[in-house]
Amino acid sequence: MLVNTSRFGKVEIDDSRIIHFPKGILGFPSQARYVLLQPNADSSFYWLQCLDDPELAFIVTDPSNFVPTYRVPVRVEQVQEMGIDSLEQVQVFVIVNRHGNTLTGNLQGPLIVDVKRRQGEQLVLSDRRYHPRVPLVEISPSVEAVPA
Repeated sequence: MLVNTSRFGKVEIDDSRIIHFPKGILGFPSQARYVLLQPNADSSFYWLQCLDDPELAFIVTDPSNFVPTYRVPVRVEQVQEMGIDSLEQVQVFVIVNRHGNTLTGNLQGPLIVDVKRRQGEQLVLSDRRYHPRVPLVEISPSVEAVPA
């Protein structure tokens, strides 16, 4: 399948890589089909690109790379509703935003992806330990070259 993206142009992806979010993502309930694009092989960040809107893409990451103690409390009824057989087949991502020189992760609204069925859902956690702007990494400010 050929996918149009605003960031990478046209990208060829295999249909088996499509992730369905039946409920959409917060703020985008009608956008249900996405694909994960990895900018390079050693990147910790991915683009979650919407297949139906080339302008809609989120930077996401595995939060365990930055917050090793992070655990998503998934209720039994959520697991059943999503049709998940085993939590071992689930991958957790968080949406990343930039605030000044800091990349933050939304630990309050994790994305749960059943890698076996290629189905996902964004949860909204009521646990007050988790916030929508948890610092993940500092970005070095741009260095300006000046004549010697």
